Amino acid sequence: MLERLQKILSARGVASRRKAEEYIIAGLVKVNGKVATLGQKADPEVDRVEVDGTVMEERAEMLYYLMNKPVGVETSNVARSSLASSSLEKKQATSQPANQPTTNDPTVRDLLPPNLRGKISPVGRLDKDSGGLLLLTNDGVLAYRLTHPKFDHEKEYEVTVADTIREGALDKMRHGLMIDGSKTKPADITRLDPHRFLITLTEGRNRQIRRMTQKVGSTVVTLTRVRIMTLRDEKIQPGQIRPLTTSEKSALLKAVGI
Repeated sequence: MLERLQKILSARGVASRRKAEEYIIAGLVKVNGKVATLGQKADPEVDRVEVDGTVMEERAEMLYYLMNKPVGVETSNVARSSLASSSLEKKQATSQPANQPTTNDPTVRDLLPPNLRGKISPVGRLDKDSGGLLLLTNDGVLAYRLTHPKFDHEKEYEVTVADTIREGALDKMRHGLMIDGSKTKPADITRLDPHRFLITLTEGRNRQIRRMTQKVGSTVVTLTRVRIMTLRDEKIQPGQIRPLTTSEKSALLKAVGI
């Protein structure tokens, strides 16, 4: 089936559609040995498409996994420790304060089965002291779409605070607060009870929810990511990882425009 080249390149994980257009304009894309033009169409099942001299590969090897990251685990693709010993035990053994990070803190890579280590990476970050859903993949285009703030893709969190949080405080968070010299984007917030609320963000500043909550005079006790765009799983346990189902993968790629 004929499709625009930028759509083909995006679907194969080569580049975002906008970046694919730049490649085409720069003369880096060829179809059947001839330099392509912007707006040109091709059949990825029949035509030979090259990008900067490399024949485009199929997207069949793309991997997509969902993890429930436990609290205390760093969002890193570098293995640092065996999970046989707790991070707290290691800190005590080295006489370090429990609230100080060490090079022995477990990482997301520690939770991966050996056959996936080095093959997939976490998309974005989830603070060490936060838990919840984390997407891991080798799909660079998807990772870019989910992490770049210009795409406004949603991530939802359940937050528990130490003291009752007033509706006025939640309203301030809904409309945006000044952090690092700029205002946060509007957030969708639903109160669950006097101490808990759901908040949906379309940006991901460093420790954003904790800092917003502090701005309105409250303190986060627990912070859990419960949704990444179309992905939600209430049954997956902390530390577990599973591949996305076919329908989950299709819905997510469609939602981000791939």
